[in-house]
Amino acid sequence: MSFGTQDSSDEVMNEINMTPLVDVMLVLLIIFIITVPVMKHSVNVDLPRATNQPEDVKPETVRLSVSSEGKYYWNESEVTEEELFPRLQAEAVKEPQPDLHIRGDKAVRYEKVATAMAAAQRAGVRKIGFVTDPQQ
Repeated sequence: MSFGTQDSSDEVMNEINMTPLVDVMLVLLIIFIITVPVMKHSVNVDLPRATNQPEDVKPETVRLSVSSEGKYYWNESEVTEEELFPRLQAEAVKEPQPDLHIRGDKAVRYEKVATAMAAAQRAGVRKIGFVTDPQQ
């Protein structure tokens, strides 16, 4: 038993409904008409010309060595423990402040290296590093 009319057929409709397509195209056209003038409108500004070259100023490095006998060496020249603090103070006020590299002999007492570190801290040296030999 079928519930349809005698005229109805199961044929596929072979025409595309153009109304929704035209609606979408009109909306897009209106959007483009509104946005294009906004995108082209700009303020003319005469920008200054400048070159930017980075400054490559590297701070010098001060090498403070502590020998196995407990003697201090400032860049390979021997200094006494009393001369150490004034030299560190003079380096601390420089701009840019130099790096202090402490090289302690493995046989030196830790007390001598700790004394040099404390003097550097009191002098105001902010960049302290320790130099070691890499294992091979």
